[in-house]
Amino acid sequence: MEKLNAKLKIIFPGIILVIMCCNRVMSQKTNGNKAHVLSKVNIKAINEEELRKGNKTIAIIGATLIDGNGGPSLTDACVVVQGNKIMAVGKNGTIEVPRNAEIMDAKGLYLLPGLIDAHFHLDEVKKLPHHFLLNGVTSVRDPGQWIEIYNEERAFGYPLPRLFLTGPHLDMPPPAYPNDAYIVRDAEEAIKAVNKFADQGATAIKIYFRIPLGMMEKICTAAHKRGLPVTTHLELLDAREAIIAGVDGIEHVTSLGISLSPALKAEQYKQAVLADNNARRKGRYEVWRSLNMNSQNVDSLVTFLKEHQTFLSPTLAIFEYRLGNGKDDTAQWSGFKNMMAFVGKARKGGVRVVVGSHSIVPYATKGWAYHREMELMAESGISTAEIIVAATMENARFFRISDRLGSIEKGKLADLILVKENPLSDIKAMRKIHKVMLNGVWISPD
Repeated sequence: MEKLNAKLKIIFPGIILVIMCCNRVMSQKTNGNKAHVLSKVNIKAINEEELRKGNKTIAIIGATLIDGNGGPSLTDACVVVQGNKIMAVGKNGTIEVPRNAEIMDAKGLYLLPGLIDAHFHLDEVKKLPHHFLLNGVTSVRDPGQWIEIYNEERAFGYPLPRLFLTGPHLDMPPPAYPNDAYIVRDAEEAIKAVNKFADQGATAIKIYFRIPLGMMEKICTAAHKRGLPVTTHLELLDAREAIIAGVDGIEHVTSLGISLSPALKAEQYKQAVLADNNARRKGRYEVWRSLNMNSQNVDSLVTFLKEHQTFLSPTLAIFEYRLGNGKDDTAQWSGFKNMMAFVGKARKGGVRVVVGSHSIVPYATKGWAYHREMELMAESGISTAEIIVAATMENARFFRISDRLGSIEKGKLADLILVKENPLSDIKAMRKIHKVMLNGVWISPD
């Protein structure tokens, strides 16, 4: 009997250890494959109830329809809007138009879903959301700003896009942007922060780059329990580790630099940023300048992002650098070219690329950063059809609002734009905005 007890004492701890290891591996596999259990929450814009709601029946007739799903365009289309919803979509002549409908003759125009911005920042610029709305952006997500900061914009009374806010990004000291950060120092504080901002109406949780891996996993678990996606700005972690921890989206193409670098160079960059937040300003260009876009490591990361269905918001426009200003920096130019090359390769490899503007960028005037981002995607080799999907339906999936927005389909909310020229021929045509509809209401520049 004593020998049996002795054997059991040896065997059982071993069994327990094996079970614990298996649970850890399964947990990581589940998180990595985005199969984690999510609470079903109806994610809404913080200003949902403030939006003016359409009260008419409107038939938009004759436009070429680009529905946001990536299929072929439909010429001479008919879209019927009743109140704030799309009631019918089809070829003109096959749709029954209600007798009381207000007819909008859209012949020669192109009808698309309202654009969705995955990475908007208010940046203390008054009326900036309104400018974006007039330029066709009907929904924005600010990944890292106190929700109450938007109260002034909401109080002015002019039309705003749908505001999908996250609250401040979660970071550890010393924060890169103290005014936009909420400091957490351990997992318990981080979990409480997630629930605090979820209770305030956050539509996602943003993790900033000083958050360590173990805490990141706890944040993702807490956010997913509340039905919220998690997106992150990385500088100090390999993206693969962050994705296995549970993050759903990566903000900025530069977040992937450390994942693509040799271990020694990655560690040197990491230590430089830990010592000084500003080391990443020029350091990120040096990192990207040295990368080989035809390497196995690049291919491997693209495959990983695709397999894990991770959303990538490159925000190329904020990193854009062009030669010819008299103070040319070849390192920045080479680094930026590689960033564009990676984004093009990622999309060709099946990565879920979306459009985020960063709001104020070097090579766009106020209100046009989103359109500049789309143009840079085109320069990166992404087709105009794919860019439009990235700007509409794919972003709706990233936001988890694709049941209501992102495409022109029966039953969806009537956020629509009319443009004067064909964006499938040239993405720059997206600047030729003719008319914008938000929630079934035509928005006037006045």
